[in-house]
Amino acid sequence: MSNDRDKTIEPLSGPMSGTASVPGDKSISHRAVLFSAMAEGTSRLTGVLDSDDVQSSIAAVRQLGADVDLKEAPDGSLEGTVTGWGEKGPVQPKHDIDCGNSGTTARLLMGMLAPWPIEVTLTGDESLRRRPMRRNTAPLMKMGVRFRPSEADHLPITEVGTLHLHAIEYDAPMASAQLKTSVLLAGIYADGTTTVTEPAPSRNHTELMLPEFGVPTTAGTRVATVTGPAHMKASDINVPGDPSSAAFLCCAALLRRGSRLRVENVSLNPARIGFVRTLERMGARISEHRTGAEGKEPVGYIDVEHTGGLHGCEVPSQHFASIIDEVPVLALVAAHAKGLTVFRGIAELRAKESDRLQAIIDGLEVLGVDAWEESDNLFVEGDPNLQVPPRALFASHGDHRLAMTWALVGLCGNTPVKVTDFDCVGVSFPGFLDSIERLVH
Repeated sequence: MSNDRDKTIEPLSGPMSGTASVPGDKSISHRAVLFSAMAEGTSRLTGVLDSDDVQSSIAAVRQLGADVDLKEAPDGSLEGTVTGWGEKGPVQPKHDIDCGNSGTTARLLMGMLAPWPIEVTLTGDESLRRRPMRRNTAPLMKMGVRFRPSEADHLPITEVGTLHLHAIEYDAPMASAQLKTSVLLAGIYADGTTTVTEPAPSRNHTELMLPEFGVPTTAGTRVATVTGPAHMKASDINVPGDPSSAAFLCCAALLRRGSRLRVENVSLNPARIGFVRTLERMGARISEHRTGAEGKEPVGYIDVEHTGGLHGCEVPSQHFASIIDEVPVLALVAAHAKGLTVFRGIAELRAKESDRLQAIIDGLEVLGVDAWEESDNLFVEGDPNLQVPPRALFASHGDHRLAMTWALVGLCGNTPVKVTDFDCVGVSFPGFLDSIERLVH
């Protein structure tokens, strides 16, 4: 049933063309703010994503004593300075820290707070309070941190840090950049070398950024290490465009007949552009081109154009970590491709802002597309002649990735659709609709 928070998405009046940019990378923006708060001195940041999630990180470090002076730049990003607490450590906050909808904020804070003898309660909105946290608290407890309740798997959780952290060698049960980063941030202050080994590669923004703050790291394909105690020093960080946001523009161009698009100044970190590789397997005309770097992050542009005759493909489980945020929109593209597409080993989608796995299946069912889950694999039987039914209603479940995915159904289709709770796109891409509409000529 629709309500006042539903957003009607009308079909675009023509193809998309020209050059686009996307907001700053959300993962890098979080780390730029949080690492600057930990460091000694004043860091200058540019290109920071102004979104609900990043604002949660900004509010959190302010409560902990960092001086944050970030203001809106002409392009809508945030720029300015962050003066960190450095060697004196964070202050005892007067209230619980509300992480909003941001799992990155909550999980990275756990590692940041580990080496300090303060007591902090972390909480969040209804969605975040459903997301698993035991995966983070378990290795931190091995390092000497205490949590109350000690067996808690969900927020709110109270953390009590310690000045005497133990370095550990940890075999992570899943590929998770948030888990890896949390342990590494604690390891900066532990005595000895802390090592995290993953079953598959996850995003490596932390390993690339920490050296910018004076903390050497070792980064292998599935192994990351840091040796403590180390001292973080202020740095200047320019945040490139978010490839996860770029994925939605690229998929819109693929699906909208006659479209041809270039997305500029976007991070081309190999751990983040798995969606390009997946679309190539489907036969899409898409390519990335490196033009430089921001720190150790490769940066460039992505070219894409409408492609008829897309076909299904198989995405192996070891590639899942590189497309974890793009599976919903890739599943929508697969729904327009000929044949079967299989995304393997994607159980982690159940633990995102919503149960994304079930939500994808339900949304594709609205389109009349056969999709099902079996043994942690997602199967999508595509239909190149797919037509959107009239008055279709899609549930976002308050999940920004789902809201943007179902919006593409209306934007690139033949009839308007409604998407529930569409305002949640503010978590990562506040100007999403405006960005697409500016590309219609």
